Amino acid sequence: MKVKEQGLSEDEVNARANEKAKKRKEVRDRMLATKTIEKGLLIVHTGKGKGKSTAAFGLVMRAIGNGFRIGIVQFVKGKWQTGERPVLEKFPDQVTIKAMGEGFTWDTQDRARDIAAAKAAWAEAKRMIEACRTDPPAYDMLVFDELNIVLRYDYLDLADVVDTLRRRPPMLHIVVTGRNAKPELIEAADLVTEMTEIKHPFQAGVKAQKGIEF
Repeated sequence: MKVKEQGLSEDEVNARANEKAKKRKEVRDRMLATKTIEKGLLIVHTGKGKGKSTAAFGLVMRAIGNGFRIGIVQFVKGKWQTGERPVLEKFPDQVTIKAMGEGFTWDTQDRARDIAAAKAAWAEAKRMIEACRTDPPAYDMLVFDELNIVLRYDYLDLADVVDTLRRRPPMLHIVVTGRNAKPELIEAADLVTEMTEIKHPFQAGVKAQKGIEF
């Protein structure tokens, strides 16, 4: 706390702070009153920093708590046994997970196989989107984990991906993760967050660790 303002007593300082808080709330309430649209969001998590998929699965946890039905397609990490998978499998009535990746390109070293896996995963993603046009929809939220990676390497038709995401059902939320998001996808999105790497344990020779990276 600042040194007593102009000789004011503690009660006077508190009263002044409370009055400022009241005015801030009035301004915020007026601002919130103008936000009346409810719609499904296209959300993109990108950037070189850690936390893109982690944030997406955090949204999944929140969605589960709200009774949402969630579909997940993993475009790259199919072979990885990640910690979130056994957790989400405990909610079979709410969560469907399709781990369809072949691993990172530097692991597979087989471009043709990577492209085939990306196309199969995208076909499943499109199937999930179409399943949301029923009443009731099959899903309330879809997560396309590391879709940005396969788009970066041009394994999929970018125009088809962006057009399909744009034409999603009105109330369907879709979350796309992965670094190097294409400008066209960013332009189409409602919410884009870029994770910026400031410091990473890899820089100090620390390997990927269970419960942190996977």
